[in-house]
Amino acid sequence: MLILVSSVYPVFVQLACAFRYGREDLDVIGLSFRKDIWFKHLQLYPAADHKPTLTPMHDCLLKKAGEQGHAFTFDIPVNLPCSVTLQPGPDDAGKACGVDFEVKTYISDVADPEEKLDKKDTARLIVRKIQFAPDATGAPGPKADICKSFMMSDKPVHLEASLDKEIYYHGDPINVNVKVKNETTKTVTKIKVTVDQTTDVVLYSADKYTKTVLCQEFGETIEANSTFDKSLTITPLLADNKEKRGLALDGRLKDEDTNLASNTIMRDGMDKEVLGILVSYKIKVNLMVSSGGLLGGLTASDVQVELPLILMNPKPQGKVIVLPNE
Repeated sequence: MLILVSSVYPVFVQLACAFRYGREDLDVIGLSFRKDIWFKHLQLYPAADHKPTLTPMHDCLLKKAGEQGHAFTFDIPVNLPCSVTLQPGPDDAGKACGVDFEVKTYISDVADPEEKLDKKDTARLIVRKIQFAPDATGAPGPKADICKSFMMSDKPVHLEASLDKEIYYHGDPINVNVKVKNETTKTVTKIKVTVDQTTDVVLYSADKYTKTVLCQEFGETIEANSTFDKSLTITPLLADNKEKRGLALDGRLKDEDTNLASNTIMRDGMDKEVLGILVSYKIKVNLMVSSGGLLGGLTASDVQVELPLILMNPKPQGKVIVLPNE
């Protein structure tokens, strides 16, 4: 990154990873709802020991900025969380809750001033940390099955569901392979597929909740003593969940659009609490089974299996540098 400096006082730059878990406007009454997870300071002016390795982008910007331009870089530890935003409600104001990264430059006599800095002496910029999907592992997709018997029936219904692969990209269709062997005298009237997002806020409390991001019904009828084998296609999208307050999203910059939050990938040695927010998904496949006759709807029951789902962003081709918005 690069900043223009015109000051006779020391100028510092700070990168902070923080977790906001309350409304920003409540800070004015003396309550702080922001917890710093990690931060680092650098003295930018006068020149200190920081000598960044310049990239072609730095060189281009320094030529335009002239003598007032000062380049800097930060190395973000790999064990820090990714940017996550909890979707605000339609009437919510202020900064959204979640984990974010902020670059702050300020004028001060010390690197980490305890007093509150004047706004005219600071400049702030929100940046995102995004985790891309790992290279293809070749591992098969998850599979689950169940065999369920019913009252007044001596034979069961067999249900098996599986996914084609282990990791899916946001916005890509997901093929759910469903196999059914109905040995009963009952009829499967429809198949319902849902995708649930579970958000586990681990930094300050045991706040864990689940929200459905997709619910799709397929009018497939499976008669008594018959089989079924078909791939059902679903696509969970943020566009269908814009009004759901508290839904976890990948961090966004200002009003830029984003997507559903990517799965939290735990590495060996990582502290779960430092990650702040853990996100996971699961697919549920339900068979709605009716006994038929006049009371068929009243005596219906279901057969259900669950599959873990991993949603992530694809790794860009080549070396890509993304500049944040102002």
